[in-house]
Amino acid sequence: MTPTSPPATESILRQTLGEWRIGLVAWRLLVLQTAHPAVAAGTARYSTYRAHPWRRIEHTMDSGSRLFFAGPEDRQREIARLERAHRRIRGTDEAGRPYSAEDPEVRAWVMLTLYEAMTAMRELSGDPLEPAELDALYAEFKEVCDSLGIPGEVLPATAADVPAYVDRTVREILEFGDQVRYLLFDMLREAPAPRRLGRLRPAWPLLRAVAASVLTSLTVADLPRAWHERFGMPRTRSAAALSWTVHRGMRQVMTRLPDRLRYRGHSDGGDGQRSASRRPAAAPRLPRPRTADSRPARLEAFFRQVLDQTGDGRVDSADLQAMVHNVCWQLELPVEREDLLYAAFESWWKQLCAGMDADRDGAVECAEFVSAMLKGMDRDSEYLERGLRPAVRALFRTADTDGGGYLCADEYRVLFGGPRVHPAELNDAFRQLDGDGDGRISEEEFVAAFTDFFTARADTAAGVALLGRA
Repeated sequence: MTPTSPPATESILRQTLGEWRIGLVAWRLLVLQTAHPAVAAGTARYSTYRAHPWRRIEHTMDSGSRLFFAGPEDRQREIARLERAHRRIRGTDEAGRPYSAEDPEVRAWVMLTLYEAMTAMRELSGDPLEPAELDALYAEFKEVCDSLGIPGEVLPATAADVPAYVDRTVREILEFGDQVRYLLFDMLREAPAPRRLGRLRPAWPLLRAVAASVLTSLTVADLPRAWHERFGMPRTRSAAALSWTVHRGMRQVMTRLPDRLRYRGHSDGGDGQRSASRRPAAAPRLPRPRTADSRPARLEAFFRQVLDQTGDGRVDSADLQAMVHNVCWQLELPVEREDLLYAAFESWWKQLCAGMDADRDGAVECAEFVSAMLKGMDRDSEYLERGLRPAVRALFRTADTDGGGYLCADEYRVLFGGPRVHPAELNDAFRQLDGDGDGRISEEEFVAAFTDFFTARADTAAGVALLGRA
């Protein structure tokens, strides 16, 4: 048995959650979570899943691994990170109802859907947990909820009380809104190809269409009966047959595999880092340098790939908050350093909004951004100094985790790495930004690279390679 696979003697929670086939009910779990009006409102306002679905899923998996598979110290670090992120997610939805990610009842529902997904996985496969096993699983689960600070009184008292709690929540609280419709019917049909798809990338449009159709049918079939009755989405015979075949077939296959193949790997080191043994995808080709003014195309790409975190074609304060959240997630910053970075980007947003939001709707469109940036940079040599550069300096000082005044290659990769960017591009970009070749990037080199990215009329090294290529 490898140390990264839950052994047969592992706790029932880790053993159940660690099985690969938990993925069969993952979309079902997301639908149930997002159907809560408070979660839907926070998702619509702050989530990056539309623009960056694979990154969002990767973050969720990393967070779950730390909460349920890491040691006590690393679990507490993850809890602190979640608390820092959630304290900023609050507001009023379109119906005028206030919402907050810190609401204990909302947090309880989000967590209970995970427990319910584990039990549903076993039920749908024809191998339901026995009452004693349910009690043991729920006891472990409540321990995690307690460490998250979720009050016991907002949770069902026992495992036997969970089904009635879920049924009541579905019938009385959940709503079938735009965010749920998008998850069920549109998200996979629009998702970009995963970076690790490799040679199958050209077939992604076909694979995506097939996967979306199957997943939608499977998810609808697997949702609780209360969902079918409340929202008028009956479990058709064909969907029921698909569910029976997939879940029972996977159970027959997976339970015959050795544990190293049956369970997902989880790092023992507790650092939340993914295994380095994964095979990298082939590095994409970089385009040939342009000779004409390439700033408009570069600014448009920056808007769509970096600024528009929520993927709705507009940028507002929530998008910049999401950018900072992603940086903070990677770096695991203390709250005071997070606040400094949020403040710097909020100042940049105010400059953007003041100069670009022509219709005063609180958001900036891509055309407004490109036009205003070009005019600002051409007319005023200090334009970037009043917004972008202070934010970039704050970003550098945040990424300089050891306070040495330089970014080493590892710090640079943590800051800019992710599923969108190939590691080889990051290494190449680091070498190009390291102007004096001393193996580190100074703050001035870092700021100059961003300035060059925005101002250079030709595709210079910084303009091409600073953030990698999609």
